[in-house]
Amino acid sequence: MGIETHATTFAPPAPRADGRINLIGLDRTELAETLAGLGEPAFRARQLFGWMYKRGATDFQAMSDMAKGLRAKLADGFALDRLQVVRQQDSFDGTKKWLARMEDGQEIESVHIPEEDRGTLCVSSQVGCTLTCKFCHTGTQRLVRNLEASEIVSQVMLARDILEDWGREGDDRRLTNIVMMGMGEPLYNFENVKRALKLVMDPEGIALSRRRITLSTAGVVPMMKRCGEELGVNLAVSLHAVTDELRDQIVPINKKYPVKELLDACREYPGVNNARRITFEYVMLKDVNDTPADARQLVRILKGIPAKMNLIPFNPWPGAPFECSTPEAIERFADILMEAGYASPIRTPRGSDILAACGQLKSDSVRQRASQRAAAAAAAVVH
Repeated sequence: MGIETHATTFAPPAPRADGRINLIGLDRTELAETLAGLGEPAFRARQLFGWMYKRGATDFQAMSDMAKGLRAKLADGFALDRLQVVRQQDSFDGTKKWLARMEDGQEIESVHIPEEDRGTLCVSSQVGCTLTCKFCHTGTQRLVRNLEASEIVSQVMLARDILEDWGREGDDRRLTNIVMMGMGEPLYNFENVKRALKLVMDPEGIALSRRRITLSTAGVVPMMKRCGEELGVNLAVSLHAVTDELRDQIVPINKKYPVKELLDACREYPGVNNARRITFEYVMLKDVNDTPADARQLVRILKGIPAKMNLIPFNPWPGAPFECSTPEAIERFADILMEAGYASPIRTPRGSDILAACGQLKSDSVRQRASQRAAAAAAAVVH
């Protein structure tokens, strides 16, 4: 799958404080236009693209098949910026969580989850979130802004830097899968998510198959078909309730796109079939959505959708208003689904000791800046 072309002349990103332009996030067409401005032929863009996205170069001087003069011009006017890691946390189970800072000082989190047969990176698409799902820690942080495509793809590149993954191929890779399940609702930032994932999927770059990428949505119904048609990645839907009455309360976007409308969109998702099923995520909340009656209703409403379930034991966070369902209730719920023919694995929490598990991500930059402002105000009073 190649990078899509652009009919209009591309506008380069705004320069950094030092006047240089960051090239991360640009595709081959845009790199070709950038290099044309330096008087360079189009084939140089393919070389540059490979150095950036296939080899992970962070220094133009490493690009040995380019003339020294060109490398000098690139270094003078351009950069290969990654996000800045503010903090890395390591879980006892091998999960790593990174708090990363962007050019404007805003911060996001991403998580790498190693398993025997894969390494999955959970990627953020927004600073904060607009959805306010009641069981999700990120939902307690106001939406600040959408991430740019460069900031989304940079999370992947930063992870490969830290994991020393550049140059590894196939089963030797440490980052094999991506889930758009970090901070934010990806379909509310679709254009930037699309640009970033196309870079990730490009066979001459990072080269991850679309079958190894899953986008999770809380149900932005009008964008789901476009996601299937224009990206073709796997779809996961944050369902969490089987009635509009309950889902209105815990997943407020349901008031705009109710359960029936959401499930109809799932039935029509391009490319969905028994070999490529939609994953329905269902967080298990004690005495809220975890009864046998809920499970049987779930079976009824999913009829006709090639589906599998992902049952998620609720991961607590400071001030959370819910408790996790008991192990017995979760097992009973899963048994009913499996008897109806739905694969229903119970997700093992990963990274919960560092607040890196599902629903626990929240950049603490807002809180930190608030405390810094308070300290500064107190100091001003003293002096």
